[in-house]
Amino acid sequence: MAAVAAKYNELKNLGVEVIAISVDSPFVHKIWQDQELSKMVEGGVPFPLLTDKGGNIGRLYGVYDEEAGVDIRGRFLIDPEGIVVAMEILSPPVGRSVEELIRQIQAFQHVYATGHKEVAPAGWRPGKPVLKPGPELAGKVWEVWKVENAF
Repeated sequence: MAAVAAKYNELKNLGVEVIAISVDSPFVHKIWQDQELSKMVEGGVPFPLLTDKGGNIGRLYGVYDEEAGVDIRGRFLIDPEGIVVAMEILSPPVGRSVEELIRQIQAFQHVYATGHKEVAPAGWRPGKPVLKPGPELAGKVWEVWKVENAF
């Protein structure tokens, strides 16, 4: 969460809204913000920390662990029409990559900006080759996209 907070301005510049949701109470969020997050990122987390008391939101997104009574860590990209277009759920010992989050946002934004006439292959970043889906591409992807473009 602190890494997302550190890149918050970059995310906002991409037109992204960020919220964090957990089953923790507002009091726990405040303590966490004051005692931990504000020491990792100047000013703490600048986006809302929302409470999912009882796990109702977590259940809707398939991340609520009934036995433990917690929302499993995950991230969801929701497009302007309210459709979940990407999600990543990892168990607590492994953190998520904010750089990958930004890359995916840029890729989705590119695809939407082209009216889905271009798609972003593996590892795509702005300026790298895209694919133009259609019958003429069938069997010829190898001509326009190379594996090294994924890195």
